[in-house]
Amino acid sequence: MKKQILFSLFLIIVIKAFSQPSILIESFGTGFNRPVNIKNAGDDRLFVVEQEGLVQILNANGTVNNTPFLDIQSLVINIGGIGDERGLLGLVFHPQYSTNGFFYVNYINNSGDTVVSRFSVSSSNIDIADANYELIILTISQPNSNHNGGDMAFGSDGFLYISSGDGGGSGDQTNKGQDLESLLGKILRIDVNNTSNGNNYAIPSNNPFVSNSNALDEIWAYGLRNPWKFSFDRDNGDIWIADVGQGSFEEINMTPSTTSGLNYGWRCYEGNSTFNTTGCPNMSTLTFPVAAYSHSTNSRCSITGGYRYRGTKYTSFNGLYFFADYCSDEIGTLEQNGTNWNITYSDQFIGNGWSAFGEDLNGELYIAGLSSGIIYKISDAVLDVDGYNFSNFKMYPNPVKEEINFDFSNTITPERITFYDTRGRLIKRIKEISKNLVTTSVHNFKEGLYFVEILSSNGKKTNKKLLII
Repeated sequence: MKKQILFSLFLIIVIKAFSQPSILIESFGTGFNRPVNIKNAGDDRLFVVEQEGLVQILNANGTVNNTPFLDIQSLVINIGGIGDERGLLGLVFHPQYSTNGFFYVNYINNSGDTVVSRFSVSSSNIDIADANYELIILTISQPNSNHNGGDMAFGSDGFLYISSGDGGGSGDQTNKGQDLESLLGKILRIDVNNTSNGNNYAIPSNNPFVSNSNALDEIWAYGLRNPWKFSFDRDNGDIWIADVGQGSFEEINMTPSTTSGLNYGWRCYEGNSTFNTTGCPNMSTLTFPVAAYSHSTNSRCSITGGYRYRGTKYTSFNGLYFFADYCSDEIGTLEQNGTNWNITYSDQFIGNGWSAFGEDLNGELYIAGLSSGIIYKISDAVLDVDGYNFSNFKMYPNPVKEEINFDFSNTITPERITFYDTRGRLIKRIKEISKNLVTTSVHNFKEGLYFVEILSSNGKKTNKKLLII
């Protein structure tokens, strides 16, 4: 009876582990210098923003163009070390980019202030921008060097949304997050297709504070500390805002894109916890995060927001919101469970310093390592618990303790078999495979979850899970 109970508990653990999506990262593009943003322009290219003032093109085959798409290093402040929060921070392409060629950047200029500008692609080369003509859309005076926000996205309404931090320092001592007469600590919403009042933009008529003489018309939402990254759900338009915390908590906010004028609570609250409620509104008027996490585990310290997965390749990712922590090097997912949202963390991918996620034309996800300079593609390895019978090959037993078998009797013999741990590190590789049945020892593997990559001779890959017991 005792053995049956233990075996049943083991099966529950195995099934639970295999029912949860496991994150596998694969190097897709390398050699970048402090990548802080990844965007697509409606085609199969990715545009990687480098903090010092360059935008590079990463092609679908993983190659990087020799010539940058944009070089505005002369306009961008000369940043210091790896922890400097200034520089070229944001990029977004106009919804009609294919016809008008407009794109927008968000950077800190040589005076230390935020600039949002419009540039255009060259009329003769789609891989080069015309850096000689800059139309400054908006400037924001920055009192300190940190908490600049800097992300941008177009909503389904066609308006440009911009994130701004609270102006830096510690604890928002000048209360910019709650001050409706300041653009700091906000999500802004402007119309870049029109102009008004001497500005190179107009105010959407349904912005929440247009009739409030004590508030700035550009404000869409407020009460934020440093919304380093935000995104829109491509399926339903919900806005996701990951707000970097002060010293104890990181938070994830989510609301329908049509809901405006929300106060997310900073400096009154950090996450769901009281921070400094002096002079603050009643908490019933505030919008609290759908999820928050503390700094108490794995040296977590700074959230990097991502996207809700709406791709088609990995069904186990469907509807998950992806985020990461810059300090712990973990990638996390947020999954809805009724009215609650549950966080699941990956292992730590040490040495990257996650700075940005990217979404390609098809909704597949990428992530940038600020320290490593690598852009990784995010994938999942899907396990058939009864043993592999996928693409006409089998892998057994699984779970395994001593030896694993690969049977290719009913398919082509692969070029190689590679084992990775959950941090993406290469553990073992089998090459020059000449027979249909391959048996290899895993005796020296530590117990836990691994990923097996099968590479066929035509370059196609299949990634699967393997449990070592």
